[in-house]
This record gives sequence, structure tokens and C-alpha cells, in this order.
Amino acid sequence: MTRHFLKDTDLSPAEQAEVLQLAAEMKQFPYRYQPFAGDGAGRKTVAVIFDKTSTRTRVSFASGISDLGGVPLIINPGESQLGHKESVSDTIKVMERMVSTVVWRTYAHSGLEEMAALSRVPVINSLSDDYHPCQLLADLLTVQEHKGKLAGLTMAYLGDAANNMANSYLLAGVTAGMHVRIGGPEGYLPAQSVVAEAEARATETGGSVLVTSDPAQALAGADVVATDTWVSMGQEDEKAQRLELFKDYAVDQAALDRAAGDAIVLHCLPAYRGYEISAEVIDGPQSVVWDEAENRLHAQKALMAWLMDKSSLAPLARV
Repeated sequence: MTRHFLKDTDLSPAEQAEVLQLAAEMKQFPYRYQPFAGDGAGRKTVAVIFDKTSTRTRVSFASGISDLGGVPLIINPGESQLGHKESVSDTIKVMERMVSTVVWRTYAHSGLEEMAALSRVPVINSLSDDYHPCQLLADLLTVQEHKGKLAGLTMAYLGDAANNMANSYLLAGVTAGMHVRIGGPEGYLPAQSVVAEAEARATETGGSVLVTSDPAQALAGADVVATDTWVSMGQEDEKAQRLELFKDYAVDQAALDRAAGDAIVLHCLPAYRGYEISAEVIDGPQSVVWDEAENRLHAQKALMAWLMDKSSLAPLARV
């Protein structure tokens, strides 16, 4: 059976731990696994499709595919007929005959679901409007490196909590057994369906979910503090309104002082200093955002190798 990674709960708690352990190994030994090296194990080429512009996603996937012995085929916005001249179903029927894996950074999550339902090679969500699961693997790897564990830690996310990052923090965090707190203004909180899915997963792992409009409640004693931009792509016309709306949810020094004394700070980048996070915090001693950015590489390499193995396309074997 072909395995895909479209949202955070596509991995069980045990599988998430496997991928993170493999990522830590790959960080130490970057070229130990070569699932895309050919030799009859799998095709070398991996298609990486961008409907949205990117820095970290593009660099980390391209570098990671090369590290794994493969060739990244980068398809930038407007460079394919996907979505306007050709359907998702017709596109994947062609691509699965030519590449080992398809990585897609897109808008509607439904497109990824349609592609995965038809594909005989792994499909990876590198960002959709609903979830950003690859980012969360990197975030969890970073927390594990700095805290030595995940289960039992409290992670607080502040800001626009109706977006893909808040959804993935909920689902990935409780999968790891963490206590996840989401803080944002009324009307900008996660959908109840996502909260319910997170709560169900939390019953398996001992994690918990708190969704609140009180930033102090979200932050109190938190081990990890995370935020994201308040003005995402396509929201530029709402900038003034959104800056006013989210101002009480900024991760500045006063906010960080409400968390645990040894709390670490995450931001998936790009960051806008003075808005969702202060320069004092993101450039300060509790910030681990640069480790977090690097860990996109290692986490995604582990994910790709793991999916190839579980899909019986290339064994997870050391070289």
C-alpha cells in the first residue's frame, strides 16, 4: 500500500516517533540512506511542485532529495498545466510513471487528497491552506533536540489560530503526547472539526488540547512558544486590520515572561519583527528558529525515505 503524508495525523504516534528518530540519525549522518539512488530500488527523480512561492521548502526539499541520491524536479508556479489545462487526476497518472515521489505546495487541501487517492507513489503535502505537516516534523525535531523529549511538554501557539500552522500544531503536538494550547481572537480559532480530531488523538497519547482567546492562559508556564505571520499570502489587503486584531497575541518579551523560564521560541518564517514577534525575542537566547529552519531538511529527508520504505518502493537500508 502506498503511504502518503497529507496531514499530521497520517502518521500514528509510533510512526511519528520513528520518523523523528530517523531524522536525528540523518542529521548526524547525512548520506547514510540513499532511497533515490537508483540501483533498481526506485526512480531517482522527485517532482516538487510549487503553486506558492517558497524559500525554505524549496531549498530543503531540493537539498534533501540530492542528499538521498535523487534528482529534484522543481516545477515553479505557472510552469505546468496542473489545475488549469489539465486535471489533478490526469497529471498524477502521468507523473507516477516517471517519478518516485510527488511533493506539492498548494492551496486547496482537496487537490492533495485527490492526487493521493490515485497515486501509486507517495504524495507529500509541503503546505496547503489547511495544514503544514512537514513544518511540524521540523518543529518537533527541534523541540526534541533542545528539551530531550516531547511527551508531557506544553506548547503554546499565539496569533492567527484559524490557519494551517495552528491546525498542524494541534494535530502533530498531541500525536507526540504534548499539551497544546492555541491562543487567538474570537473568529480566528481552529475549526471544531480539527479540535475534535486533536482531542481524539490526545486520548491515545496522554496529550491535551486548550483553545482560548486569552493569551495569558495559553502562555502560562509553557515549555515551547510558537507563532506565525499574521499576514499570509493573499491577505495583504487586510494588513492594517489584522495587525490591530492580533496585537495582543504578539510574542514579545512580556509574553515570553509568562512562559516557563527555559521556554524555547519557534517561528516557521518568514518573520516580521515588530508584528507577530519582537526582534528581542526572535534574535534572543531563547529563540531556536534557525535550528528549526535547518531541521526542515533533516525531517523531510527522513519522511521521504520512510514513505519509500513503507510503500515498498525502496528499502530503508544504510549504504
